[in-house]
Amino acid sequence: MLLPRRSPPLDDDDDDAPLPQGRPYYITPAGHAAMLAELRKLWNEERPKVVEVVSWAAALGDRSENADYQYGKRRLREIDRRVRFLTKRTEAAEIVDPAAQTRRDQVFFGATVTYARDDDSEVTVTIIGQDETDTDKGRISWISPVARALLGKRVGDVARVTLPGRMEEVEVLAITYP
Repeated sequence: MLLPRRSPPLDDDDDDAPLPQGRPYYITPAGHAAMLAELRKLWNEERPKVVEVVSWAAALGDRSENADYQYGKRRLREIDRRVRFLTKRTEAAEIVDPAAQTRRDQVFFGATVTYARDDDSEVTVTIIGQDETDTDKGRISWISPVARALLGKRVGDVARVTLPGRMEEVEVLAITYP
């Protein structure tokens, strides 16, 4: 497994979502493994292939109208930007295994929580790291307003969720961990 020997230079404008200052960067073991797998694939498979294409295209001569060369250079920049992003994230990660949670009667990172909304609908969410979120699957970041309101609560507790333009009260119905 080859990874970059040292981190590429860090540019502030490389990240779409910079790490929040003063907050830990929690991630599940599965999320961390997925990031490492993507980093390995980019560095060991995709980047060498693109470098090969760019080298071949550069050898053809006139680079100003050489689409293979221009596209390849642009793709290299994209790969390098993503490698920097993933490197920073994996180095900053604090891996939290929800399965190791001993206090399973309270909502903590990694919990799957079912709660009732004001309109009596039930919602189930899993609280995970910010780069693992998928709202369509009910996977929300631990720093989201809903997760922040739920953290520390127990079954039967009511949490006040501050949403844009309104406040909503939700009642915790169930808490599970993997």
